[in-house]
Amino acid sequence: MRYVIAYDLGTGGLKASIFDENGVPAGTCFRQCQTYYPAPDFREQRPLEWWDIFSDSTRELLSKTPVNVSDIVGLACSGHSLGVVPIGPDGDVPLEYVPIWTDARAQKQAKTVFSRLDEDEWYLKTGNGFPAYLYSAFKILWYKENREEIYNKTLAFIGTKDYLNYRLTGVIATDYSYASGSGVYDLVKCGYDGEYIKLFGLKPENFPKMYESSEIIGTIKPEVARELGLSPGLLVAAGGVDNACMAAGSGCVEDGMAYTSLGTSAWVALSSHKPVLNAETRPYVFGHLIKGMYASAESIFSAGNTYRWVRDVLCPDLLEKEKSSGEDAYKVMDLMAQKSEIGAGGLFFIPTLAGGNSLDKSPNARGAVIGLDLKHTKNDIIRAALEGICLGLKRALEELKRNTILADEMLIVGGGAKSAYWRQLFADVYGMNIIESAVGENAGSLGAMACAAIGSGLWKDYSPLKDLNKPVSIVKFNKENFALYEDIYKVFYKACDQQSEIADYKDLSGGER
Repeated sequence: MRYVIAYDLGTGGLKASIFDENGVPAGTCFRQCQTYYPAPDFREQRPLEWWDIFSDSTRELLSKTPVNVSDIVGLACSGHSLGVVPIGPDGDVPLEYVPIWTDARAQKQAKTVFSRLDEDEWYLKTGNGFPAYLYSAFKILWYKENREEIYNKTLAFIGTKDYLNYRLTGVIATDYSYASGSGVYDLVKCGYDGEYIKLFGLKPENFPKMYESSEIIGTIKPEVARELGLSPGLLVAAGGVDNACMAAGSGCVEDGMAYTSLGTSAWVALSSHKPVLNAETRPYVFGHLIKGMYASAESIFSAGNTYRWVRDVLCPDLLEKEKSSGEDAYKVMDLMAQKSEIGAGGLFFIPTLAGGNSLDKSPNARGAVIGLDLKHTKNDIIRAALEGICLGLKRALEELKRNTILADEMLIVGGGAKSAYWRQLFADVYGMNIIESAVGENAGSLGAMACAAIGSGLWKDYSPLKDLNKPVSIVKFNKENFALYEDIYKVFYKACDQQSEIADYKDLSGGER
């Protein structure tokens, strides 16, 4: 049996996994990663910390997994999107902290660019449907205008997983899926747009060379192999952006296949050979791992982190009990929510705790608990939070349905998919049967695994991912509950719009809230 290692670097940490040649996990290890908030709109992480947790997780994985290192033939990484890590002339990163995908510092740069470029035209070419200033080119422009000495000395700005690949191989590179979030990428032509790069006032060399996700970019350096306990010369595939790896790992490798990802943030995504574009609601599109295909999605920025906020702020007693007894706080919260009725007694939880997105009228929108009454209990608030996340994702689903045709059933993946109660809520809110596959929260890792498996010659293509996602359970929606949630959804939609309007009101001093 031969094996590959897959790494999934998310905002909250890194998961390292060993898969056998059939796509079956043989071991896994997770390390947390910290995000820093040094100033308003700044959200940063430390590349050195990425490498530390990469190294630690690799060594632990190898120590606890009964796999001969010589049987590992390749590795690949998935990484959170829109990263901009400067690589200096000496090969080092000249900054300790770098902006991650949620970093919103480049708003001024976006306004400057769109004073000479039609924003809708830009969106329809790039598919970059998040708030524009989140995309890499705007952050690079921020470097140019605010850290000119760094910008002038930088060989290239690379992504999160590309930094890990660089540390492994010494090769500065990216793949098409990650490059599609650069802000200067032409979706149809599958390449950087030279005119956009020039219009941004940037240089072509700011952007790394692109490879297929399964293409081998190099081999692991001997000194790094010794540090990690891996074989020298191990093959390293280009890998992909997290959205693309999640799409492929969910088995969505054919036109029309869709899934819901339920993690820290959450989204509904469709795989197809034609990107889903709409200048009004702006689905965001990344290149798929399969070149020529696309992963089009609508999202909410706060899902699992909303439920975590409810746990940490409203249920600290359950968290303390979990630490002492091992009883999962989330499972207890699920049981508490079930004691509340559909609609949580008229309570609405708007889950925009991490800000608004393209579905909201304003990126300044923030979360809310609406309709609080003296009768309400903690059970109601917990249920309202779970329902609010489901209803928020229903908005995403409905927008995709307006622009394309989806299947009648929905696969759900990610950490939140482990909750049977939450899967039932999604079924009833969506009005669709919810499929759980054996892949579960390993979808992103499995997508990276496929890159390494193809690159090392174990697989011919991505087709095995479809079979690996065969259903292990199907939750059928309740028609009566669905009818109730349809009425609730109408009010929820209005409440979301009101949150955007409130967020954009001016305060009495004349400043923007």
